[in-house]
Amino acid sequence: MRNQGSGKLPHQGVYSRLKPSKIHGIGVFAVIDIPKGAYVFSDDQAQIEWIDKVAAEGLPKALKDFYDDFAIIKKGKYGCPKSFNALTTSWYLNHSDQPNLAADREYRFYALREINTGEELTVDYNTYSEQP
Repeated sequence: MRNQGSGKLPHQGVYSRLKPSKIHGIGVFAVIDIPKGAYVFSDDQAQIEWIDKVAAEGLPKALKDFYDDFAIIKKGKYGCPKSFNALTTSWYLNHSDQPNLAADREYRFYALREINTGEELTVDYNTYSEQP
């Protein structure tokens, strides 16, 4: 079996997958040990779109829930993927007051400590987003 492209196999650089969470709904879980400081979603290069919150006012609840459940909230704007059909794993991180990940200024997530296989990956939303 040959990989015809970058030479990188699809599993390389993958640290996590989605699973049911005891914290809330679906969560992100380590599939291998993650070293402290590692950027967990290094291949997620999707640009964040910034939408005025008023654009989501009056939407049916099922659509408004996308913004409330997944978007970053900053200064009257929602930061979200170009399409909610394009949600990547990182958008499913659950909140914790004692997280094992943090976000840098570009909203890239890195490990605050060594993370063991099977642990749910969490982040403190308050460090990068205003709460609804």
